[in-house]
Amino acid sequence: MGLKAALSKPFAAYIHQRNQAWIQQPALAQQKIFKNLIQQSGQTVFGRDHHFKDIRSHSDYIQAVPVRDYEGLKPYFEKVKKGESNVLWPGKPIYFAKTSGTTSGTKYIPITRDSISNHINGARDALLAYVHQTGKSTFLDGKLIFLSGSPELDEVGGVKTGRLSGIANHHVPAYLRRNQLPSYQTNCIDDWETKLDAIIAETINQRMTLISGIPPWVQMYFDKITALTGKKIKDVFPDFSLFVYGGVNFEPYRAKLIESIGKPIDSIELFPASEGFFAYQNEQDDPGMLLLLNSGIFYEFIPASEYYDENPQRLTISEVETGVNYALVVSSNAGLWSYSIGDTVKFTSTNPYKVIVSGRIKHFISAFGEHVIGEEVEKALRNTMQKFTEVEVVEFTVAPYVSQTAGKSYHEWFIAFARPPHDATAFQLELDSQLRQLNVYYDDLIAGNILAPLKLTALPPDAFQRYMKDLGKLGGQNKVPRLSNDRTIADALQRMKI
Repeated sequence: MGLKAALSKPFAAYIHQRNQAWIQQPALAQQKIFKNLIQQSGQTVFGRDHHFKDIRSHSDYIQAVPVRDYEGLKPYFEKVKKGESNVLWPGKPIYFAKTSGTTSGTKYIPITRDSISNHINGARDALLAYVHQTGKSTFLDGKLIFLSGSPELDEVGGVKTGRLSGIANHHVPAYLRRNQLPSYQTNCIDDWETKLDAIIAETINQRMTLISGIPPWVQMYFDKITALTGKKIKDVFPDFSLFVYGGVNFEPYRAKLIESIGKPIDSIELFPASEGFFAYQNEQDDPGMLLLLNSGIFYEFIPASEYYDENPQRLTISEVETGVNYALVVSSNAGLWSYSIGDTVKFTSTNPYKVIVSGRIKHFISAFGEHVIGEEVEKALRNTMQKFTEVEVVEFTVAPYVSQTAGKSYHEWFIAFARPPHDATAFQLELDSQLRQLNVYYDDLIAGNILAPLKLTALPPDAFQRYMKDLGKLGGQNKVPRLSNDRTIADALQRMKI
């Protein structure tokens, strides 16, 4: 056992013991976070606008600060982007995490000197929790791959700006940096296929022990290595023992990844976002992720069934129940205030508080990390129809196709046409182009050759009516979702294709 592996065990035990204070008193930990956030931000523009000096309780906060998404807080974000100080949090942010928007276009989420530790320590503590729980630490002596976006940063309003994974790359602890692959230069390559070839060249002969990344990106890495060597991953990297992932549901990829590796392997699920690092899996036999209640974030939970009500409940940690779908709302030392991140969670445990990510508050597709939502697919279709004026659409829905073979995965569009396009191939290509323009993550996946361009499946005009009739839901307010994150609707519609 090397020095890093040996030293990690007492450090993991120390972090585990330190975390017990807030794990055992979760409500108190959240109350302290709430009080500190309000006190520190009283003299910011946002704090003055919302009378923070008069807030004494969560009830006061609910009255003063409504739940908002990015669009709702955009006037304040724009001030920060112009270089103004003390807008949402004292001083200026040290980074903007650039992420795909919807109605707001590209979003710029602030990361402050106070909030950066949430992102970095959350990932660190996830690994240390694994060490403490399993006693396994030798992976720290080998090479670690973090498949991430480019660490090259731009500037917006004097603030360094980039993808969250690229920002995090600058904060890998010094004791791990010598183990880290790929190199900084390789990570800066923009073209994904070129970058992947360079990553393989740097890693193929190394003692890889940990690989971290979004499952479809990691699967592509594995596929290329197998094509190059003719071997399973376990034979290329015999010491590979830990897979760390987050961002998408792992289950559709699990069977293929394990088959590619050639042996079962431990894994850790993370719940990171540009808005914060919220949770991590701390036990191998429990898929629930420990919610971080002492990391600069105050949480509110809105029952998903009430989200669009005029006055939905805004529950604190002590008021939640297991098995209920909640929209996640955060206030943080990054300068986010009752910010709806769009994700929904369910608690699997309240002692300690553990969650699974149950979906998005709106219909969406994120089978591959693309976060495509209804407004985007509707606008893509509308823009395409403006160029193909002969087309009339009755109804449509979109679903992911996750390939279980050597072929690429893709989005499949099921469209019931009243009048189909004269050139279906040209229509399909334009539709794909429009969606790429609207969603940067989808564009990255296509450009990186991880996803194939979308596939169009034409349906007869009455296909959706027949589908709803079969369900006993024809008429009334029943609608087919624009987007699904599985193939339930798609498989039923396949039988009706032209």
